Amino acid sequence: LETRPEEPITFLANHFHSLVLNSEGGGGDQGQMQQSVVNRAMWHLRVAHPSQRAAFNNSVGIAYDILLTNGRKKKPGLNGRMYSDLLKRICNEGRIPENISGSLLKKIQCREHEAVPFEIFRYSMLTCFIFLEYLSKSSSLFETLSDSKKADKRLCEIVLETLEDALQASNLSIPASYLEAGSKLGPDRLALEMNKLLINHKPASFMQKGEFLQKAAALFIEKVKSIS
Repeated sequence: LETRPEEPITFLANHFHSLVLNSEGGGGDQGQMQQSVVNRAMWHLRVAHPSQRAAFNNSVGIAYDILLTNGRKKKPGLNGRMYSDLLKRICNEGRIPENISGSLLKKIQCREHEAVPFEIFRYSMLTCFIFLEYLSKSSSLFETLSDSKKADKRLCEIVLETLEDALQASNLSIPASYLEAGSKLGPDRLALEMNKLLINHKPASFMQKGEFLQKAAALFIEKVKSIS
C-alpha cells in the first residue's frame, strides 16, 4: 500500500509479465531458472521510487531474498557474479552508455565468487537507481540550454559548476541526498546563471549533449563510495 506507481497500468502489466516469466522458468534448465529469478528481483526493484524510502527498502529486501535463494528452498547466498549481472542489467535497461556505466560499476561491483551481504546490495541498488534519476535530470537540464544536440560550451560549464556545488553541499554518505542535489539546480537558479552569461555574449564554441552527460555523470560517480 505504500507504493503508488506513477503509471499504474504499466505497473500491473509488468507484474503479470513477471508472473508469467516465473511460471515459465519453473520447469526449465538452470539458466532459465536463474533468468526467472533475476526477472522477479528486477520487478520488485522497479516497484518503488528511491524517494519512497520505506517502500523502496522493502522492495530491495524482497529482491535480495529472491536472489539469495536462486529458486531453491535453502539459502546458498548471493554471489558477486549474479549481483554484478543485475547491476549491468539495471544500467542497460536505463539506457546508460557503457562508457558512463562502466565507471560507476567499477566502484560498486564485487568479485564473482564473493558473497554479497545485504547492506552492500541495498547501497548499490539505491546508488544505481538514483544514478538513473540523476542522469535523467541532467539530460533535462541540457534540454533547457538548447533544443539541439549541442549547446553553448560556456553555459554548459556554468551549469556543471552549479551542479557540482549542489553535490558538494549534499550528504554524500547517503545516496538519496543526490536526489536533493538535482532539485537545488532548479529553473530559477539556472535562469539566473543564464542571464549572467547571455549579457553581451556570443557563443564561441559548443558542447555536445553526450559530453555534457558524461561530465555530469563523472561529478556523481566521484562522490560514490567504493565498496571494495
